[in-house]
Amino acid sequence: MNCIANAILQVSNSPKQWEIVVFRDDSANAFALPGGKIGVHTGLLKMAKNQHQLAAVIGHEIAHVLARHSNERASQHFLLQTGMVLAQALSNPRSQKAKMWMAVLGVGTQLGILLPYSRIHESEADEMGLYLMAKAGFDPRESVKLWQNMGRANGKQGPEFLSTHPSHNTRITRLRRAMGRAMAFYRQATAKGKNPNCRL
Repeated sequence: MNCIANAILQVSNSPKQWEIVVFRDDSANAFALPGGKIGVHTGLLKMAKNQHQLAAVIGHEIAHVLARHSNERASQHFLLQTGMVLAQALSNPRSQKAKMWMAVLGVGTQLGILLPYSRIHESEADEMGLYLMAKAGFDPRESVKLWQNMGRANGKQGPEFLSTHPSHNTRITRLRRAMGRAMAFYRQATAKGKNPNCRL
């Protein structure tokens, strides 16, 4: 896994030292933390059938950090919490009507602001990660196959608007839209001799 991360980091212009930790967990998940930390669950390693598919995941997680998505989320949560506290302070918190409106405001904030922004961050990281993996010499077409694997393994998903992540089909559609540019990066990388040979 370090082989994959190092290849991607060489093209990412990231000055950080990165650390990848594998967690024994059957869920197909990975995460990134500010400061160059990436966690990968063993369940995800079962979904990624080759180095290229795992590179899609690692590229995605590196992209989250490079795009500073965690900072944006923290700012959003702070502003929304401040707004909720202010709204509660300005209303009569003891009245049933005020309690009902605060609950509606909370749900509206979640569905109308937080979840859509989270899905936007995920889509940005998908595309940015796609380009990073391609520039490093990993085949970007394998990113689509990874999400097809995920879809087959996870079955039917709930409504996308209730999720922090885009659906597998949405991700596949967006990756395919970005594939032309990614393939151009991939061809340039392989022409320069970038052909990683990382073992899983």
